[in-house]
Amino acid sequence: MQSSRLLKLIIIALLGAISMVLLFLNFPIPFLPPYLKVDFSEVPALIAGLLFTPAAGILVEAIKNLLYAMFMGASDPIGIIANFVAGTLFVFPVAMLYHKIKGKKSIVTGLITGTVAMAIGMSVLNYLVLLPAYSMFMGWETMSSAVKLGTVLGGVLPFNFVKGIILTALFVPLFIKLKPWLEQKSAAFR
Repeated sequence: MQSSRLLKLIIIALLGAISMVLLFLNFPIPFLPPYLKVDFSEVPALIAGLLFTPAAGILVEAIKNLLYAMFMGASDPIGIIANFVAGTLFVFPVAMLYHKIKGKKSIVTGLITGTVAMAIGMSVLNYLVLLPAYSMFMGWETMSSAVKLGTVLGGVLPFNFVKGIILTALFVPLFIKLKPWLEQKSAAFR
């Protein structure tokens, strides 16, 4: 029992480290602000969430962001928090739905739900918290509501939808290949 728990923690830590490495492999989306970059660091968190529990996926997100902060320095704490929240909003619904109803339909439904949750959640969070925090952190003048709304509608919302679609397109075929392995390993850890 204890060795099984230790093995879970080791796997979660490894997935967190892999996730942090994937965070560095990013690219901007044309026609959107260049500081918004797509990466595939949510894939290991999705695997952890499906293999163990939704909390394991969130733990991988936390490890990724803590490692990133340690490696890069905490020069942008707001971005690190935003990345953690976005990843959690995306991973949690997928893992939750998968554990309720195992199968391809629950994965696709979860990925769509996660995409919508990430896009809407990050839009609201950016408007209310992150953009004002950035302007305070950077020493800028307070952003007007119109500027914040324009940033959210013109950048944050479409970016998170596109990122969710890209992650969904990548993860569905990966899940189909990994499904037998995930089911076998998930049963072994119960």
